Amino acid sequence: MKSLKEEIKGLDMEKIKEKASLLSSTIKTEPVDEKKYHCHKCKDDEWIIKKNEDDREYAVPCECRKERAAERLMRSSRITPEFQSKRFNNFVQEGRPYQVVEALKAACNYVRDLDDKNIPKGGIALLGRPGCGKTHLLMAIANYLLALGTQVIYFPFVEGFNEIKANLDSLETRIYQLQQADVLYIDDLFKGRKEITDFVIEQTFAIINYRYLEKKPILISSEKTIAGLCEIDEGIGSRINEMCRDYRVILQGGIELNYRLQQEAP
Repeated sequence: MKSLKEEIKGLDMEKIKEKASLLSSTIKTEPVDEKKYHCHKCKDDEWIIKKNEDDREYAVPCECRKERAAERLMRSSRITPEFQSKRFNNFVQEGRPYQVVEALKAACNYVRDLDDKNIPKGGIALLGRPGCGKTHLLMAIANYLLALGTQVIYFPFVEGFNEIKANLDSLETRIYQLQQADVLYIDDLFKGRKEITDFVIEQTFAIINYRYLEKKPILISSEKTIAGLCEIDEGIGSRINEMCRDYRVILQGGIELNYRLQQEAP
């Protein structure tokens, strides 16, 4: 039986080196993956642990908490890529009725009147006929503000309340988020064929009234006029009227205002 030394001597060292070189060239050394956090301050916990003078630990909300809460609400509100693409420069105004052009002017003026923190002053309401471009213009405002780093929460009225009613455990949190948002966009306020329930009116009033008292900006689209909103709840309608006094356009008229019906079928 050969000894270990004899076996080693019998090996072709050049072939061994060749195989070793080939093997090393085919092995991929993967870098060690470090977990990537959206926020390195809190490591996505949204809370930061600090110590007081007695060396006791306590938690404070991280600066990212409000932003991430807004992102979650935006996702749950089902903002589509199509809505994210709504801009002022792709809004068609050629051949549109003068009320639609006035709505475009109001939307453009609204974003020009921002404070030093890129927050709008007051609110804007585009009300009236469906298919006039109300959602497009208000979404253009929202996208413009988001590009400036301003927090905007989009709340499609029907879908938003369906989600709230499906998960009443989160009611308080959801209403709080809508109240506290830097800018809140409520789309199709009081839309729906069914009678507006007391629950919906109560929660809507809680949102509108808080923002009215705290002078927080709001974007409103609705097929209702101010008078129509007041018929549902005068407190809500009158507050929106005052909040949006400087930027309020009522689009009234016939079917010619509905741009969706004027487009030629492909």
